[in-house]
Amino acid sequence: MRSVNYEVYFIARARRGAIHIKISEVAKRVNLPISTIRYYEQIGIITDEHVLRDPNNYRVYDSGIVQHLDVVKQSLAVGFTIQDIQSMISKAGFTRNEQRSIIQDKISEIEEIQKKLEHAKQNLYDILQTDITCEDGFGKH
Repeated sequence: MRSVNYEVYFIARARRGAIHIKISEVAKRVNLPISTIRYYEQIGIITDEHVLRDPNNYRVYDSGIVQHLDVVKQSLAVGFTIQDIQSMISKAGFTRNEQRSIIQDKISEIEEIQKKLEHAKQNLYDILQTDITCEDGFGKH
């Protein structure tokens, strides 16, 4: 049974190219905790195509994992949720129009949030203009 594992490992290694990275190195390169990388594996953010096992049964990652996780981090930073990312990964490819539509929808969402924040900021400026103090109780002149 052990020789089959080695055989699978070496076949996969030959298929993918020779550069494999341990989880600690991946974590360092993408500035994520190891626990987050394992969680991403559990929920399918990191797909099987990026993960192999070495002869000692340790995880090793294809070098493409760094770019993959950078894209995940960028997607989270611009407001996509983990569920959004899972959905995009499970689709396994988008047409140019689908990609543009997803990005445009996110831009529209961000613009709407910006409008709400601008309105909230204006409300705070209005409160400053009314010269309300809290010395006699909240919201009293």
